[in-house]
Amino acid sequence: MAKRLILMGPPGGGKGTQAKRIQERHGVPQLSTGDMLRAAVAAGSDLGREAKAVMEAGKLVSDQLIVAMIAERITNADCAKGFILDGFPRTVPQAEALDKLLKSKGLKLDAVIEVQVPDERLIERITGRFTCAKCGEGYHDLFKKPKKAGVCDVCGGTVFNRRADDNVETVKSRLTTYHDQTAPLLPYYERQGLLRVVDGDRDMDVITADLEAILGT
Repeated sequence: MAKRLILMGPPGGGKGTQAKRIQERHGVPQLSTGDMLRAAVAAGSDLGREAKAVMEAGKLVSDQLIVAMIAERITNADCAKGFILDGFPRTVPQAEALDKLLKSKGLKLDAVIEVQVPDERLIERITGRFTCAKCGEGYHDLFKKPKKAGVCDVCGGTVFNRRADDNVETVKSRLTTYHDQTAPLLPYYERQGLLRVVDGDRDMDVITADLEAILGT
C-alpha cells in the first residue's frame, strides 16, 4: 500500500530522523522543496531555468512553480510506493493547490503527521548542540557529552563548532515562524480527517513505533 505523507514538525523536533526511518522502512523518498528546486536548477530543466531566473532576481518562487515541480517529481519511479513531503505545504493556499494536484492524478494523502515538542524543550535541544570540527560527530551539552571533556569520541579531535544560528533568539524566531505557518494548516487537515499528532518529546524509538502504528504496519 502506498504511503503518501506530509510530515510536519518544528525545527529541532526530530522530524528529519523519523523521515529517514520511514524512508528506509517503507522505501518512499522524502521530498524537500528546497532539494527539488536545487535539483531542477542543476538539471537545467524548463522549471529549473524558470526557478533560477526568479531566485536570481531576488524574488520568492511562486506556489504555482513549486506545485509544478512536485507534480513532476512524484511521477518518478521512486514515488510509486508513496512519498514524504517536507517543507510543503506551509500555507492553506499551498495545501489547496496540493490537494488539487493529487486529485488530478487520482492520488490522495494518507496522513498528515505533526511531531509536537514543547518550545522550551526545543530551545534546550538546539542551543546545546555542537559538532566535532574534524569528523562532524554531533554532541550536546546535556544529552550527549564527549566521554572525555574536549575530545571527540570518534576521531580524537579537540576543536568543536556551534552553528551561529543555534542561539536562543534565533531559535525563538524560527519557532514563532513555524507556529504562525502551521496554525492554519492543522485545522485544515483535521477537517479532512488526515491529521495525526505524535508526542515528539520522548525516546526516538517510541516515536517511531507510534508513526508505524499510524502507517498501519
